[in-house]
Amino acid sequence: MIDLKELILSKDNLYPLLRKLRKEARLIAPVKNEHGDTLFRPVGDIDTTDIDLENQPQESLKPFFLPQQETLTGYTINKGEYSFSPPPPAKNTIFFGVRSCDLTALLYMDLIFSKPFKDATYFDRRNHSLIITLGCNQPFANCFCEATGSGPYLEYGYGLQFIDIGDRYYVSAGRGKGADLLNKWSYFFREVEEEDQNRRYQLFLEARGQFTRNIQVPHACRKLQQEPVAEAIWEKLSSRCYDCGGCAYVCPTCTCFSVDDKPQDNNSGIRVRSWDACTSSGFTRMTGGHNPVDRTRHALKRRFLHKLKHDFASHGKASCTGCGRCIDICFGGVDITTFIELFTQQEKP
Repeated sequence: MIDLKELILSKDNLYPLLRKLRKEARLIAPVKNEHGDTLFRPVGDIDTTDIDLENQPQESLKPFFLPQQETLTGYTINKGEYSFSPPPPAKNTIFFGVRSCDLTALLYMDLIFSKPFKDATYFDRRNHSLIITLGCNQPFANCFCEATGSGPYLEYGYGLQFIDIGDRYYVSAGRGKGADLLNKWSYFFREVEEEDQNRRYQLFLEARGQFTRNIQVPHACRKLQQEPVAEAIWEKLSSRCYDCGGCAYVCPTCTCFSVDDKPQDNNSGIRVRSWDACTSSGFTRMTGGHNPVDRTRHALKRRFLHKLKHDFASHGKASCTGCGRCIDICFGGVDITTFIELFTQQEKP
C-alpha cells in the first residue's frame, strides 16, 4: 500500500470514479435542474446528470442531516404500555462537490448534536456518510469564508478534498473512509509532483486575494464580549426584517427545531421534529399570546448574538461560515454582514 494522503486525479478520470462510487452508495452532488438552479440532489445516471461544479448550490447539506421535518419515532399503546419504533436506518451516502463552508457547517452541527447527549438520528446519518469537498478557487460574489476561517480550502474534517488545479484535481485524504476510498480505487490516481504542489499553493493564494468583501467577523466577535450593541442598531435592523425566515432556512448552521407528538389514532402516533427559527415571531410566543420579544426592536437580536457572541464564547469561533446565502436571500438587506458592519463601526459607549 502506498501513502495515499495526497494524490492527483486527472479530470478524465473523474466521471469513471464517480460511476464506481455511485455503485457503492447513494451519490449526492450539486446538480443543475431544468430551471437552471443548482441544488444538492441524488445522482442517477452519471452521463445524463448535469453535475455543476461551477456554481454555489442554493442550499447546504443541512436538509440531508437535519430534514425540514422528520419522524423521530413511532409509538403504540397496548394495555397502557408504550412501545416505540425507531426510524429506518440511514443509507450509505457519498456527498461530492461540497464547498468548504458547508462542511465547516456540518462540523458545527456535529458539535450541537453531540451535547449534552448524542442525537442518534443525526449521527446515524453522519456515520453512513462520506464528504468529498471541492475547494473554492474563485469565491462567489457574497462569500466571506476567509473571515470566518471556513475556506477557501480546508485543513481537516473532510473525507477527501478536491482542488481544481487545471486539467486535474489535487486530492487530499482525511482519516478513515476517505483514505480507504483512495486505497480501493488507487488506479485512478497518480502521485503528487512538485509542479502540482506549486500550482495548488499558487491557486490558494490567488483565491484568498479575490474576496471582494472585508467582513470583520473576528473583531465583531471579540467586541461583542466586551460591549453591548446599541439599541439603535437593533431597531434599525428590526425595521427591515419581514419575518420571512429565509435567512434561517438557507443558513447551514441554523439548527433550532420543535418536536411535536402527533396521534395517528387512539393507540398510536409519531414524534415529529421540524425546523424552527429564532427570527420567527412564533418562536418565543407563549400559550397565552404574550411574546417577551419585542419584534419592533429585537427581531434579529437572538440570531446575531447566538452566532457571533454566545457561540464564540462557548467554542472560540462564530457559527457563521461565510457562505453568503443569507445575503442572497434577504430582501430587507439586514443579513449578518450588515449587522457586523454597523456594530464594528459603533463607537464605544
